[in-house]
Parts: sequence; C-alpha cells; structure tokens
Amino acid sequence: MKRGDFYRVRKPSAADPRRFRVFMIVSRQILIDSKFSTVVCAPVYSARHGLSTQVPVGPDEGLRVDSSLHCDELVSLPKSQLTHFVGHLAAARWPELDRALAAALAIDPSSLD
Repeated sequence: MKRGDFYRVRKPSAADPRRFRVFMIVSRQILIDSKFSTVVCAPVYSARHGLSTQVPVGPDEGLRVDSSLHCDELVSLPKSQLTHFVGHLAAARWPELDRALAAALAIDPSSLD
C-alpha cells in the first residue's frame, strides 16, 4: 500500500449513491506504513469541473474512463477496506496532486519554504 495507489471500495459510506467508488491514498507514506488503521484518501468521480482542487486521472492510472480526483472531499478510510488495487498515480504527477491538496486546504505552497 503506497501513496498514490488507487483502490476500488465497496459502498464507502451510506451517503454515496454508488455501490463502488475508487479512492486514491493521499496520506504520507510513514502514516501508511504505521499501525494506524486508517489513511486519508481522495475520491474519484467521472465528473470533472476543472477546479484547482481536482486532478484529471484515467486509463493511465488503471481507471476505466477519464475521471477526476477530488481533493475537496478527503476522507479517512480503514486500510482494511483498501483491498481491490486499481492502479497508481505516476510520481511525475505528484506535484499536480500536491498543488490540488494545497488548494483544497488553503495552504500557500510558497509559505512552506
């Protein structure tokens, strides 16, 4: 289990109308490797709105159709639910993910230096 992995999760919440939803792990690797039972994930939706908090993803990441990672909707999921591996976000795309996460959390990336 690694940061950037996509997993298909069965009925992640009662509020989700879909029987399955794909999520990508966005937690830092040290947390993923720890004894914590949950990790922070971003859901994948087929809808794309071009927001700075969304990252386009698709077949290159193992998904069936072009979709969008929604960093405005981060959730904590039990590691035990992440069993159906779908694919992985290429390391070259992580800066795009990091920018979307920063935008979603209102963090000014220049203030981190």
